[in-house]
Amino acid sequence: MNQVEALEKAILERAELMANECQSRAEAGRKNILREASERLHLREEKETLLAKSLADRAYLRKVQADELKLHSKMDHMRWNLVQVVVDRLQQRMQSLIQDEATYFELLQAYLQQAAEQIEEASVLVSVNAEDLRRLKSKWESLTANLVPGKHFELLDESIETVGGCLITTADQRIQIDHTFEGRLERLQRKVHQALVERLLPPIGDGQAL
Repeated sequence: MNQVEALEKAILERAELMANECQSRAEAGRKNILREASERLHLREEKETLLAKSLADRAYLRKVQADELKLHSKMDHMRWNLVQVVVDRLQQRMQSLIQDEATYFELLQAYLQQAAEQIEEASVLVSVNAEDLRRLKSKWESLTANLVPGKHFELLDESIETVGGCLITTADQRIQIDHTFEGRLERLQRKVHQALVERLLPPIGDGQAL
């Protein structure tokens, strides 16, 4: 497993760990919502028994369906908020990684090596954010000189907007490999969100009681 795959695994593992931390709170909120919904339905059921059966059945069905829609909406809203909390924490973890210069530069080297395997051109252009540009300029030659035989990595003076990572392109811009934090998170987003949703708040099945 290379460093890039290890980082992806670490992101998923951290997301899963943080999801476990939020699980108790999410479950308590879920139970409260279900209990409130059950109490409301019970009160309405008692009232409906006083009405004519045909009218009561139709009215009750409409109210149950409306409550189910509201409940699903609340659950979806809670789930989304919890997912966003964890994603925000991932960004904070990335900020911490960036401060560990030795580890972070090794990660950038791994990104460049992976890009070199995908791009045939001997020379590629590398863009980073303003802070990384400042830190990398004096070290760039030593970091990349012998990184990949036959490959030249040119650090561009124009910075890009990103938390961290790098954007690698060919001179003609025909090929672009996005190894920024945002780009990689977007590619992992489906897996990350799926793991979080399954851990934090399982969906309500059709046969689950309210």
